[in-house]
Amino acid sequence: MHKQLKARLIYNPTAGQEWMKRHVGGVLDILEGFGYEISAIQTTSEKNSARNEAERAAKAGCDLVIAAGGDGPINEVENGIAPLKHRPKMANIPTGTTNDFSMALKIPRGNPVAAAQVSGKNQMVKMDICRARNDTYLINIAAAGSLTELTYSVPSQLKTTFGYLAYLAKGAELLPQVRKVPLKITHDECVCDGGASMIFAAITNSVGGIEQIASDAKLDDGLLILIIVKTANLLQLLSMIRLLLSGNHIYDKRIEYIKISKIVIEPQSDKCMMINLDGAYGGDAPITLTNLKNHITFFADTDENSDEALLPDPEDLAMEAIAQKFANEVEDLEKQS
Repeated sequence: MHKQLKARLIYNPTAGQEWMKRHVGGVLDILEGFGYEISAIQTTSEKNSARNEAERAAKAGCDLVIAAGGDGPINEVENGIAPLKHRPKMANIPTGTTNDFSMALKIPRGNPVAAAQVSGKNQMVKMDICRARNDTYLINIAAAGSLTELTYSVPSQLKTTFGYLAYLAKGAELLPQVRKVPLKITHDECVCDGGASMIFAAITNSVGGIEQIASDAKLDDGLLILIIVKTANLLQLLSMIRLLLSGNHIYDKRIEYIKISKIVIEPQSDKCMMINLDGAYGGDAPITLTNLKNHITFFADTDENSDEALLPDPEDLAMEAIAQKFANEVEDLEKQS
């Protein structure tokens, strides 16, 4: 007699204008049809709610834990599972404001039932994750520098209503305030002393909904993509954003682009340096980031034509149009300078 597989759905009832709350019944039906004994838990406003529920599910012997919400709730669920010896498989139903992780796994966005159906394809990736501190892990990106402050500055209601457009507007507002900060970066290849206005350490290829930032990132190679922006000049930053939209920023001399397995970031001034982990405040530097190769198995759409699984999203289309207009305007500024 085959063992009954157990699954636990952990979802944020308020994410994505309550998409998941309206579709939870359909998601449970889909997963039950795949042979799972399925249960569902709503997260609460209590600190580490999703993390605690994921740990309970794993210790209760669940074979699969499904995280529904944006990148934040997925990060919490992963943090509940990552330290354990028995780590159930994970699946993702993206219903949040930013869904970078789901883009990397080619999970349909804006349609919880379609996202749940990916689990039925039985396609999986043994994903790298990153240990940021003894008890903190991330699945997508760590960042530091002036521009990362926009993720703390955008009000939650504005993010829920306008999504990426809210980040874009806030980023444009903060751009003139960008400054280089003195820091020391130690990684596999060398020790770097100097200043930087922005640091990214990425596991996946999608950052802020833009897949060109770390376009050659692999989900399972044991490496992080380290990007160091070495200028704070406004016009140069605008120029680099234009290059970023085409993926050509990696060749720019004002950017350091390296693949590494471990990085240590240390500030070289008395001013604190906030660290952003998967889109949320993750404490201050110094910090050590270590790639944990193939640490958690995620359900994904690994078909060669998996881009077709992404549902057309009006918000994404609007963001692309604004980004292209911005790129054109920057190009005009460069020609005039």
